[in-house]
Amino acid sequence: MKKIGLFYSFNTQNTAKSAELIAKYLGEEQVDKLNIEEITDEQFLAYEFMILGVPTWFDGELPNYWDEFVPALEDMDLKGKNVAIFGHGDQIMYAQNFVDAIGIMADLVSARGARLIGSHPITGYAFDQSFAVRKNQFAGLALDQENQPELTEKRIRGWVNKIKKHLIS
Repeated sequence: MKKIGLFYSFNTQNTAKSAELIAKYLGEEQVDKLNIEEITDEQFLAYEFMILGVPTWFDGELPNYWDEFVPALEDMDLKGKNVAIFGHGDQIMYAQNFVDAIGIMADLVSARGARLIGSHPITGYAFDQSFAVRKNQFAGLALDQENQPELTEKRIRGWVNKIKKHLIS
């Protein structure tokens, strides 16, 4: 397996915990954990395989730290990059825009040539709509620590096993 860049905010409780589990199941030695709040464009582009932790804030928005990185991202060429996305949302309180940030980020990176990997089934969730849904699948791993915390580790383990086949060189 090639080295994987795992990008997320070290200051977010749920995303950071999930990122740690992802790194554990991928194998710590294969993963560089990088704080999206502190990286440079060069650090971001240094990886062929990227995993992005993108929780949904408020009514379907990217967190501020990702929002601040978007202008740089919009100027990047991501051809040849494989990108998997995971994110947290609340399917009960925000049923109209559950994990929308996954969809926003999926559109941003795919428009720049990245290949998206790691879609995830929508079964087992109770939400009204989501910008993250593509062909009856989430564009990445959807997690809900508020309403389904007991499923988080199982979902992460299954998702990691799914994306591993794309990461083997």
